[in-house]
Amino acid sequence: MKTLRILLLSLGGMVFGQNIQSIQLFNPQTNDETPVIKFGEQLVLSFDDLTNGSEIYRYTIKHYDRNWNDDNLFFTEFANGSMNGLLDKFQYSFNTLQAYTHYKLVFPNDKIQPKISGNFELIVYKDSADKPLFKRRFYMVENGASMALNVSRISDAKKPNLNQRVEVKAVSAGGDLSSNVNSVSLNLMQNNNPNMVIFNQKPSSVLGNQLLFQQMNLTFPGDNEFYYFDNKNMNMAADMVRSTEIKDGVNQTYLHPVWAFPLNYQYQPDVNGAWYYRRNDLGRERDAEREADYSWVHFYLDSEPVDKEIYILGGFNDFKPGKENQMQYDAANKQYVARIFLKQGFYNYILATKEADGPINFGEINGNFWQTENLYQAFLYYAPFGRNYDGLIGYGEFRTPVRK
Repeated sequence: MKTLRILLLSLGGMVFGQNIQSIQLFNPQTNDETPVIKFGEQLVLSFDDLTNGSEIYRYTIKHYDRNWNDDNLFFTEFANGSMNGLLDKFQYSFNTLQAYTHYKLVFPNDKIQPKISGNFELIVYKDSADKPLFKRRFYMVENGASMALNVSRISDAKKPNLNQRVEVKAVSAGGDLSSNVNSVSLNLMQNNNPNMVIFNQKPSSVLGNQLLFQQMNLTFPGDNEFYYFDNKNMNMAADMVRSTEIKDGVNQTYLHPVWAFPLNYQYQPDVNGAWYYRRNDLGRERDAEREADYSWVHFYLDSEPVDKEIYILGGFNDFKPGKENQMQYDAANKQYVARIFLKQGFYNYILATKEADGPINFGEINGNFWQTENLYQAFLYYAPFGRNYDGLIGYGEFRTPVRK
């Protein structure tokens, strides 16, 4: 019986057979999870292995076209160095209930270096890249154009208070883009969310070395500010945490319930879906990479039952719905509930709905308002005649609150 109990405790963090947790592709230049870098800059990849072993993992990269389709380039066409690198820098957790091994990779490095711009995936695997443990997107951008974004309210008779319109101006840094305007296109993304992208926009007008994107279809639902919680100190309740405890040798974090379908917009500062691992207890900030502990985080939504699936999504799970982040209805308490095993820190999240075969709706539960502060990201791609790939020649973003 004692052996069974130890086994169950050791499996406490293995969600649906997944031992790899807390994947983060971090940009130290901008201090956020926007994985866009220029040549000469680096990203930091980190993750935890909850088996607490000392595996030697491998990684490689792959290039894609502007729409994230396979462009069939050979490795030597988009990168220098070895086709595979070793991920052999790790350290064991310290002073935590959940044992884990923390892995870290600074990339690009002397083993693998992208040599062209565009869309990439960083692929981590154990035995074969065809069976990856996980993948994460990143972008290499040239210095080909500067990007300016403007966001404004847009209304129509049916949806007067919901949407935001984005306008983009691209200014060439050197070459004449106007003579190759058919080789240029723009993608727009909201809040690092791959589900919220407008693809393949052509310039609406050209003024000298300026390309303007002012189409009326460059609109996004405003959604609402993200929900959040902070459990960097798991010895006390604070910042949307109702209570904490250690149960069966595992940390438990119980959040305050949130409400569905708000009628009015209320400004609440957020980090646009991002998250940060932190541990701060006994008045001291600790090394979160190896000292931040894990906890079952219990989420609650006060609501009558709805005929849709509800998911807890954010940058921490790449905005991907799955069984491990789906909420279930508790009829006795008239609540949707879920629990997710997470490394402690500060998290933004959103409650999204999804019908069986339909798209994800990010504004139905949280609310949808034109006033919401969002991060908009503009990617300018360029594939002139004779080039066999989509290069990324400009990137810009907008983080300022929308004004009337």
